[in-house]
Amino acid sequence: MAEPSRRGFLTYLVAAPTLAVATGFGAAGAATAVAETVAGAPVPSLPAPADIVDLGDVLILAGVPTAHMLVLTVGENGRVSFRLPREEVGQGLTTAVAMLIAEELDVAVDRIDIRLEDARPELLFGQFTGSSNSIRSLYGPVRHTAAAARARLVRAAAKRWGLAASALRTRDGAVVAPDGRSAPYGSLAVEAAARDLGAVTAAPKPESAHTLVGTPTSRIDARAMVTGRQRYTLDLDVPGAKPCMVRRPPTLGGTVTSVRNEAAVRAMPGVLDVVTIPTGVAVVAETFGQALDAKNKLDVAWGPGTVDGLSDDDIRARLKAAAEPWVDLPPLTRHIDAEFDFAFASHAPLETNSAVADVTADRATIWSGLKGPIVAQQTIAKELGLPVDKVTVHVVQAGGSFGRRLFFDAALEAARVSKRSGRPVRLMWSRVDDTRHGRMRPATHHRIRATYALGKVLSFDHRVAAVETDFRHGLGEILTATVTKLPGGLGNATFAQTLFHTTVKCPYHFGVTTQHLTEVPLKMPTASWRSVYSANTRGAEEILVDELAAKLGRDPVDFRRACLKNPAQRAVLDKVAREGEWGRPMPAGHAQGVGFHEEYKSRTACLVEIDASDPKKPRVTKAVIAADVGRPINPRGLEAQLLGGLTDAISTTLRAGLHIDKGLPLEGSYSQFHYARQKDSPPDVRIFIMPATGEPGGAGELGVPAAVGAIANAYARATGTSPRRFPVNFDIDFTPFPR
Repeated sequence: MAEPSRRGFLTYLVAAPTLAVATGFGAAGAATAVAETVAGAPVPSLPAPADIVDLGDVLILAGVPTAHMLVLTVGENGRVSFRLPREEVGQGLTTAVAMLIAEELDVAVDRIDIRLEDARPELLFGQFTGSSNSIRSLYGPVRHTAAAARARLVRAAAKRWGLAASALRTRDGAVVAPDGRSAPYGSLAVEAAARDLGAVTAAPKPESAHTLVGTPTSRIDARAMVTGRQRYTLDLDVPGAKPCMVRRPPTLGGTVTSVRNEAAVRAMPGVLDVVTIPTGVAVVAETFGQALDAKNKLDVAWGPGTVDGLSDDDIRARLKAAAEPWVDLPPLTRHIDAEFDFAFASHAPLETNSAVADVTADRATIWSGLKGPIVAQQTIAKELGLPVDKVTVHVVQAGGSFGRRLFFDAALEAARVSKRSGRPVRLMWSRVDDTRHGRMRPATHHRIRATYALGKVLSFDHRVAAVETDFRHGLGEILTATVTKLPGGLGNATFAQTLFHTTVKCPYHFGVTTQHLTEVPLKMPTASWRSVYSANTRGAEEILVDELAAKLGRDPVDFRRACLKNPAQRAVLDKVAREGEWGRPMPAGHAQGVGFHEEYKSRTACLVEIDASDPKKPRVTKAVIAADVGRPINPRGLEAQLLGGLTDAISTTLRAGLHIDKGLPLEGSYSQFHYARQKDSPPDVRIFIMPATGEPGGAGELGVPAAVGAIANAYARATGTSPRRFPVNFDIDFTPFPR
């Protein structure tokens, strides 16, 4: 889509047959651009450098120029439609946004239709979904947009009835007069779009007037998902699109040298084409079964990959060497030194990587689940040699992400195959492809030293070495454009350092505290995994906090409480200790553990109970979680986020990881990547959301790190052995698939 002029956008707004409202077109021109549509919508202000405390603030700052470029329409049928410039991957974002709109418009949630927005380059950095930032960045703009629509509907009714707008109210999707007359929104939609309605002042409701926001609400897409009506990428009816699968190399980053039996594969039933692309050899067929059979029959000569000679022990040794060693301490200095290793981990979303592409000589259309659609559109356009405005990228709701869909591998592959094959294709990665060749959380090594005296921690030094995380999905551009320009900001910090230092923070008064990241540049398909650096870094720190408490003769909860920095932090810790009956007697082999984490202006504590009477088969039997996220929009959705974080922590702390063997993960399916099953999940989980204060904080990343610490600490107390490598039980108890 070409960037429209301000005048063109204004014309669209005022010429719409029914009410269509946007509250701004860029920060600098917002007031002018929509003067005829809405007056009173504030222009976003830039946070002061001192207020930039986390990555979410950086992303909000980057999105300021286009933050109010949101479009909401009211149809003659009374339904409200909103174009959401973020991706829904199961986190419940569409429901939360629908609640914000319904609150402002005084209409039922089931009258709100949320459509995922196509890639819109004019949004610049305002169409990126990640870093627990969607609700934080959308909370104000969405409310202002809905308030603007409400104000115009009220003004239209006032003009119809010859009354003052201030005398009217809205209720149940209608404007109501003092004498009881009412006009449904649908009946006002055309009049509210009239050019001569005049300037309208609009302001969102105060939070004290909210009746829906903050109330547990079921997802608007729940019924469609459980009945199979929800349409994911491969469910779309794109005429002529044929199934496609890719034969991938036997090692990460391998390339095709030749295809020895291409003619024989082309002759197989249903095969329509065989196409070599940079990531492998694609087969297009009439059915996915035929495509799968044919790609498995391919005899390919492969060139070397990027890490062919490396296995787990080699990578661990490189990470350990990269973590800066300690200098000798003065004699009699009391301290604890600890080292931790965390394995690679798959994102393992339920829906594997997939995309549909229709590429012709002069245009391309792509459908896929994308969290960074603008970068995907730009990259695909460059690959195809087309102008960006000739590439349409449709964002499709996805079945899970956890960071995986920040990358658009499948969309790019599908575009390449469609161009070479001359037909539309629907490309699907197999589960083996997704586990072995998909993006993964990097392995990390941690070296922590804490010194103490007289019952106090004097210093806390955490040195992290990680396999390099790939940020070429849009976040890198945001950080380049934003962080390096902040007065007194982070200067020329690298992407990784910027993200690390704006997300990972020690919440305790531990004297001189330092946290340092060193990345090892191995060419592996890595990506941000839920909680990114915090899951491992803060998880390791929470383990050491328990060990510090033991050295100082303190109870782990009391010690944390004494060292936390503010009452809000202590409140969530106190809540789980009280509700979880911290310190209650436990049978032999059973124990409690606790962890705390704060990030994205939210904080949480987690208390678990574990049965490790068989240390090789531990199970978390109970979990109590408390979270303070500022202002929760949908507490039910927040509970689901925290439960998901707990499940991720159970999985990667106890059993789930990827073994790298001679340049390729051994795991190739859910049966081999041991993500927690129902039998591994605690039957007793209680989640407490703290009372609302201020504006929303982030939630998507929040739940993992505290739970990692709590589970590891419970395991240590139950077994008498503090784990140092994760997952704790990491056996190769399967026969790997052929390469």
